[in-house]
Amino acid sequence: MQYRTFGRTGWQVSEIGYGMWGLAGWTGSERPQIEQALDRAVERGCNFFDTAWAYGNGLSEQILKDLLARNRDKQLYVATKIPGKNFKWPSKPEYALEDVFPASHIIDYTEKSLKNLGVETIDLQQFHVWEDAWANQDEWQRAVEQLTQQGKVRAWGISVNRWEPDNCLNSLRTGLIDAVQVIYNIFDQNPEDNLFPLCRELNLGVIARVPFDEGTLTGTFTKETTFPADDWRSTYFVPENLNSSVDHADALRPLIPAGMTMPEMALRFILSHPDVHTTIPGMRQLRNVEANTGVSDGQALPAELVNALKGHRWDRTPTEWSQ
Repeated sequence: MQYRTFGRTGWQVSEIGYGMWGLAGWTGSERPQIEQALDRAVERGCNFFDTAWAYGNGLSEQILKDLLARNRDKQLYVATKIPGKNFKWPSKPEYALEDVFPASHIIDYTEKSLKNLGVETIDLQQFHVWEDAWANQDEWQRAVEQLTQQGKVRAWGISVNRWEPDNCLNSLRTGLIDAVQVIYNIFDQNPEDNLFPLCRELNLGVIARVPFDEGTLTGTFTKETTFPADDWRSTYFVPENLNSSVDHADALRPLIPAGMTMPEMALRFILSHPDVHTTIPGMRQLRNVEANTGVSDGQALPAELVNALKGHRWDRTPTEWSQ
């Protein structure tokens, strides 16, 4: 496993982190299987775990608590997220800060997460949705300063809304934010335009989420793929999205190097960008852990392949199904 310096925090975080959304709210998430995968990830050098209160109403955090208890001798970094008070994803420009992140709510859910995680301090507490119009409002800033001074949060981050990488730039300039989590993959390359340069300038940590475009970049979907009704993906991969996603993935197949899979190429593309410090695939099975952590071997994609993949940028804007 290779490690990168997580912005101004100075933390040495694994290039391949662990996204814990899929451990609660997706089908095929059995607890024994999950714990085996988590333990193997630690054995393989993964030290950055990203969860949220909203992942199973604290269940994912509690699963991470058990992992931390099994690895008290290791430095594992814990990142979680505060849900908006209105529990709506994503946020919208018309939402007022007091309806989403009043100070009391930020404090209350930080306390809930501390309890679920079984820790005294959260390494990285993130806002699970965001609007940059809130940047200079005192309400959230007071809560951030209070919880930091109390030693309950070490660093703060923003999880940027899907396909809105610029909807946080002024907030990053406040100096109160230490990291940003953003969708970045072969298709979603627009963080390179404005977000990554600002993060480089301010020395902020960058977490690339959704490395496989919610599964499209695994290369396993067809236009006939379906998901159970209680699986989040059933509402995301509506026919309009599924059909287009499969077409975009199929267009990548001629570029996959011999002996490489599409998921490996997708991860190596992300790691080829020096402004990314960690990427957080969901890994619910041992074979996923083995394959994904194995990508962090210091071997970069050839420059000509990276340039070819740049041509597969797919700019999208939020719509009714893109929660």
